[in-house]
Amino acid sequence: MMGLMASEETRTAETRTRGTRTAMSATERGTAAVASTPDPSPGAGRTRAWATRLVVVGIVLSALNLRPAITSLGALLEEVRDGLGMSGSVAGLLTSVPPLCFAVFGVTAPRLARRFGPAAVVCAGMAAITAGLLIRPFVGNTAGFLAASALALMGIAVSNVLMPVIVKRWFPDRVGSMTGLYSMALALGTSLAAAVTVPLTDAMGGSWQSGLAVWAAVAAAAVLPWLPLVRDRGTATGPSREPARGAAEQHAPLRITRSRTAWALAVFFGLQATAAYITMGWMPQIFRDAGVPAGTAGVLLAVTMVMGVPLAFVIPRVATRLPHQGPIVLVLGACGLAGYTGLYLAPSGGAWAWAVLLGVSNCAFPLALTMVGMRARSGPGVAQLSAFAQSTGYLISIPGPLLVGVLYQQSGGWGLPIALMAGLMVPQMAVGFLAGRDRTVEEEAAR
Repeated sequence: MMGLMASEETRTAETRTRGTRTAMSATERGTAAVASTPDPSPGAGRTRAWATRLVVVGIVLSALNLRPAITSLGALLEEVRDGLGMSGSVAGLLTSVPPLCFAVFGVTAPRLARRFGPAAVVCAGMAAITAGLLIRPFVGNTAGFLAASALALMGIAVSNVLMPVIVKRWFPDRVGSMTGLYSMALALGTSLAAAVTVPLTDAMGGSWQSGLAVWAAVAAAAVLPWLPLVRDRGTATGPSREPARGAAEQHAPLRITRSRTAWALAVFFGLQATAAYITMGWMPQIFRDAGVPAGTAGVLLAVTMVMGVPLAFVIPRVATRLPHQGPIVLVLGACGLAGYTGLYLAPSGGAWAWAVLLGVSNCAFPLALTMVGMRARSGPGVAQLSAFAQSTGYLISIPGPLLVGVLYQQSGGWGLPIALMAGLMVPQMAVGFLAGRDRTVEEEAAR
């Protein structure tokens, strides 16, 4: 009997030892699983709060600098053409450079972010914008002007793609609000550059070179918030609170081209970008040819851009609360068709109304960014969808501004170019409605 009791005690002890080892193993696995999560100590909490505030400042300042390189040029396009001896076709090529650079360089953003971290890539992008804006007015020839513009646009391209990724990773439960803040800052920078470039040029002696170069200082300020985050690659993508998923789902690339929603979103992005860059590049010239003074034409472009300031904050918040974003797409498209009709019939008589309507229509951009964040479940999925939709979309948008310049030069008026703009709005509404359906690219790619 004593032997049996001893044997039973031995088995019990072994069972407890195995249970302890199992618990320790589970604890180790749990520790490994959360190794990348923030330290719950008060000091770590303060560091995370400080870093989060820094990311917000960085997002806002970066967004402010994503369009002045384009709209400041649109306000002074006639002076730049005269100063560099550009033809209408070459000027049209100049307005096509932004989408070309966004398509070519934007597709590299996810790979660069995986290697260096999103914060480092955005920081480098802001530095490239600064350098390009500082160099291009003073090179003295068209080829150099295009090359320096491409440098600035390269920085804009990678930042364009990574902004939705940073928002998704740092603020996964506030995608609508943060996308709205980012879009609002982008619209504000766009409108400010359009409104004040001509007055600044006049104040600095009428030199278009100085009027363009001044925006380099604003871009330089956007470099600073990202500098403290450059080295910390482990948290560069932020304290994501996404549900844990398998490693295969987190890291295996999606077969994004199998998703109809991804294609619809890419075409929608491309068509809205076509409309936006035609507007930014040519609308001041349309008004000037209709007899509107140069300063007023720049203000009209600013009105178009400034409409995005409040609406870019409201539309993403509304979109995230709707199961289908198609109705918003249709409303924005209808405003665009009305604006183009007025621009064709009475460009100077109703100029302010057309500027407002086209500004509302251009808010398809923050809506597209919001849908990028909504149509993918994970951070890597958003990165891949963002790169695909933006790169493909900007490729689609390349011919638009160039074709407008050719039609304008060949026809000697704005009737055909405006008809082209209005015609492109119809397929934009159709594919945007499809992209707004409640589904994710992961589900469609898996099928």
